[in-house]
Amino acid sequence: MGSPEKDQSKGFFAAMSSGLSLFGNAMHRSVGGLLGYEGVEVINPEGGKEDAEEEAQRGRWKQEERDSYWRMMQKYIGSDVTSMVTLPVLIFEPMTMLQKMAELMEYSHLLDRADECEDPYMQLVFAASWAISVYYAYQRTWKPFNPILGETYEMVNHSGVTFIAEQVSHHPPMSAGHAENEHFTYDVTSKLKTKFLGNSLDVYPVGRTRVTLKRNGVVLDLVPPPTKVNNLIFGRTWVDSPGEMVMTNLTTGDKVVIYFQPCGWFGAGRYEVDGYVYNAAEEPQILMTGKWNESLSYQPCDLEGEPLPGTELKEVWHVADVPKNDKFQYTYFAHKINSFDTAPKKLLASDSRLRPDRYALEKGDLSKSGAEKGRLEERQRAEKREREAKQHQFRPRWFDLTEEVTPTPWGDLEVYQYNNKYTEHRATIDSSDSIDTVDVTSIEFNPWQYGNLSAE
Repeated sequence: MGSPEKDQSKGFFAAMSSGLSLFGNAMHRSVGGLLGYEGVEVINPEGGKEDAEEEAQRGRWKQEERDSYWRMMQKYIGSDVTSMVTLPVLIFEPMTMLQKMAELMEYSHLLDRADECEDPYMQLVFAASWAISVYYAYQRTWKPFNPILGETYEMVNHSGVTFIAEQVSHHPPMSAGHAENEHFTYDVTSKLKTKFLGNSLDVYPVGRTRVTLKRNGVVLDLVPPPTKVNNLIFGRTWVDSPGEMVMTNLTTGDKVVIYFQPCGWFGAGRYEVDGYVYNAAEEPQILMTGKWNESLSYQPCDLEGEPLPGTELKEVWHVADVPKNDKFQYTYFAHKINSFDTAPKKLLASDSRLRPDRYALEKGDLSKSGAEKGRLEERQRAEKREREAKQHQFRPRWFDLTEEVTPTPWGDLEVYQYNNKYTEHRATIDSSDSIDTVDVTSIEFNPWQYGNLSAE
């Protein structure tokens, strides 16, 4: 197995920053003249070039909806469509981006093991496996709801982890999150950037992710690969994340570089990941290999990256069982995230679970979900008008904007910092003797800054 380490001056990040496609020409399977639309790129991940026209007729869209949506979206080709396009609930899942952020906590026990580990290279094996494990959930092809400004998501009752996320900016859309247990703290500022390419969407994870292991104070920095969503309108939608994931131990300079293989003809290479843990001198110490939708293994290696004699591959992570034939391809943990079982006592009224559009979609009422989504978006616009008229500045409740601006492969990022107020808030509630008898499902969703503002 060859090293996936790249000369970054010529490699993947350079290609990204210059706007090159994630896929080489061999992967481009255009359907010339399909339904009169030139250049529609359709990719069957299990097939070849000859399958493109047949694949284009598949997918979740009815033909009349598909054609209408294609005509509407053509003007956005080449644009960042993160928040500029109103999308039908037909393509949504009953979850918000804040909840999706929490899915990283499913296999948080891997971070516990990293914290308990004395070997600095094995620390990176466990931590990198944690970072890769979420891609099984991220392969879902339904779009999560964009959070309303001031919306939050809280999670407790999972492996001792407390999680809080908040939508801290609307334009550009930005979220901040914090999770913590006895072994680690997790902090993220996320500002997704997209590029709409017609029948596909490139998603660039502009963000900063930091994990601090509490036992010895090691700080880990994560840079994930970008993602490509294929067959948005024509064909069956599917997700790929070709490129490098880099996790760096900022304390020691050690790092792990994992290469996500792109999907080739007839599915060749799909899901496969390979990489190495390197010391600060960039010498390989441990090789890692597996599939992000199945399992990951590791093995000590020599300075050439070859397995050490007398050692064997050992599995470090394996995907948990998942529900059969789930409508939204949810894992059991995704259902747990959506449920009130993981909600704390005295849930914040701004919590994603309480969104009426999300709840209606979860119950299968697309018409009500669409109407509620429109109502929330109009209320958000009215709030913005009121805020501007009063010359008010929105301030997040649980995170503070710092003066730090950090570079990423896809642009600079303003960093938000957890301000510990949520920890104090929860401690006060948890120490209270009062019994919470409120039916949480009856709480009205309320992320609003102005209490009695009616949409104009």
